[in-house]
Amino acid sequence: MNLRVPVKVVVVGFGMVGSRLVDELLRREPEAFDITVLGSEPYEPYNRVLLSDVVAGRTDVAAITMPLPDGARVSVLRGVTATSIDRESRVVTADDGSTHRYDHVVLATGAAARIPPIPGLRTADGGLPAGVHALRTLDDAREIVAATVNSPRAVVVGGGVLGLEAAVGLAGRGLSVTLVHNVQSLMERQLDPEAADVVRSGLEGQGVTVLPNSLSSEVLVAGGRAVGIRVKDNTDRAGDGGSGPRDEVVAARLIIFSVGTIPETGLAAAAGLSTDRGVVVGYDLASPDDPRVHAIGDCAQPPNGSRGLVAEGWDQARRLAETLVSLVEPVNAPTSLVEPVETPVHLRLPHDGAQPSMAVRLGALLTGGASRAQSDQGIDTRGTDVVKVKAGALSVTTMGVCGPSRPNGLTQRAVRLADPRAGRYIEVVVSDGILVGATCVGDPRVAADLTAAYTRRTPVPMDPAFLLLTPVMQTAAPASSPEHMPDDAVVCRCNGVTKGDIAESCGSGAHTVEEVVRETRATTGCGSCKDAVCGLVDWLKESKEAVPEPA
Repeated sequence: MNLRVPVKVVVVGFGMVGSRLVDELLRREPEAFDITVLGSEPYEPYNRVLLSDVVAGRTDVAAITMPLPDGARVSVLRGVTATSIDRESRVVTADDGSTHRYDHVVLATGAAARIPPIPGLRTADGGLPAGVHALRTLDDAREIVAATVNSPRAVVVGGGVLGLEAAVGLAGRGLSVTLVHNVQSLMERQLDPEAADVVRSGLEGQGVTVLPNSLSSEVLVAGGRAVGIRVKDNTDRAGDGGSGPRDEVVAARLIIFSVGTIPETGLAAAAGLSTDRGVVVGYDLASPDDPRVHAIGDCAQPPNGSRGLVAEGWDQARRLAETLVSLVEPVNAPTSLVEPVETPVHLRLPHDGAQPSMAVRLGALLTGGASRAQSDQGIDTRGTDVVKVKAGALSVTTMGVCGPSRPNGLTQRAVRLADPRAGRYIEVVVSDGILVGATCVGDPRVAADLTAAYTRRTPVPMDPAFLLLTPVMQTAAPASSPEHMPDDAVVCRCNGVTKGDIAESCGSGAHTVEEVVRETRATTGCGSCKDAVCGLVDWLKESKEAVPEPA
C-alpha cells in the first residue's frame, strides 16, 4: 500500500538534461511523483550531442531521438513554453494559458547559441539572413543539411569543439570549408598551443582551411542571402611584423556561427531568482532564494562553475533526483513511534550552501575507485569533464587538468609525447598515483585507455611515460567473439554501461537494440559505441538461440 502523497514536480525544458531527470525519478520512485514537463520544442527529446553527426551525414535525424518517459504519472507537453513562475502560489504558467502547480520546479531551459553583434548579421525583423545558421537545435541541423545542396563553400566561425565537428562534417560532404577562429589556438579552453597546432594540421589534412587570430567583421548579404564574410586580423592578439593588417572576404553561401552559448535565465530572473551568467544554485542545485526552485544543465550556475558538457548535466540530474526522492514522505507517518534524529554535524553533506564535512570527504576517499567523491569545492564531478571531438579521422580527447589548466608542479607530474609529423600529441598529468588530466590527439586507442583510467581512478604505472603508448589496463584484444570480453568491460563510457549490463538487459526480456537502449541508456551519449552495442546485442541473441531448449 502506497502511503505517500505524490510530489508535484514541474520540469521546464525537455532537452537531454530535463528528460534525464524525469528518467532518473521514474527509475527510483515511479509512484512518488506527479511530473509535468514543459518543452518548448515540438519534438521528442533528442541527442543534441549528435547534431554535428547529422550535419556530417553520419547519422540520420531519426536515429538521435531519445526514448520518451514511460510513466502513468508523467505528462509531457511539447511545443509549450513556460512564461512565468509565481513562487508565492507555486504555479508555473505556460504560453498556451495552462497553469501547473508544483511542490518543486526544475529549470532545465538550456542555453541559446550566441550570435555576435556584427554588421550584416541581423535582418530588419531581428532574424538571420538566409544561409546563416547556428547549430543548437534539430531545426538548425536540418536547415544546414538542406543548405549544403546548393552551397559549394562554407564558413564556420568558432574553433571550439562544435566548430571543429561542424567544419569536418561539412568538408566530408564535399564542401570547401574555411574555419575562422579569433585566437591563435583552436580549442583554447582544452588544448595548449602545441596540441592545437597538431589539431590544426589534422583539420587541414581533411580539407579545412584554418584562419586563426581572425575576426569576422561583417556578413555580406545580397538579395537577403549571405554571400560571404569579411575577415580581419584580431589586432589584440596578432603578432608584430608582416605586411600589415589582413582584411579579406571569404565567399560562402553557408555560414555557421559556433561561438559559445548564453544560458536561458529570463524565466528565473523574472521570478526574482538570483542569476549571473546562469541561474545561481548551491551545491544542492537549489536556488539560494527559494529551496523549491532548482536548475540543472546549461542554464545552471553551481558554485564550482559549469563546462556546458552533457555528462555534467546528467550528473546533476542524478544528484537532484536523489535529493527529490529523499524529500518524499509517507502520509500520516507515525511520528510518535520514532524519535526524530538530527543529522550529526560530522556527516554534513554539501546542501544548503554548506561544504561537505571532513568525515564525508575522507569516507569518499576510502572507497577508492569511486568515480564521484566529495571535495572541498562541494561535488567532485570527475568523469563529467571528458571532452571527445567527433571529427572524422581526427581524434581529440581531453579530461581534467589540460590546456590552460596547467599542472601544479609541486603535487602533479606531467609527461608528454609530441609527434606532430605523425599527427600525434599526448600529455598525461598524474598526482599521488592517479591520473588527474590528459590530452590525447591522434591516438583513439590510448585516449580510450586514458579515459577509463581517469573516470575509474585506477592506479597508474610508477613511470607515467608508460601511459603515452602502452594501454593503461589490459583490454580485450580484437576477438572473434564478444565471449572473450569480461562482463565488467565498459561498452558505453558516457553512461557507464558494461557488457554485463547489456547481457542482463537481454536476459530480462530486451530483444532489440532499442529495448536495450531504453533499459541501459547505452548509445545515448556521444554515440560512438553504437556499433559495439548493436554487435553485442546480435551476439547475445544468437548465443541464446544456439542454446537448445530443455526437453
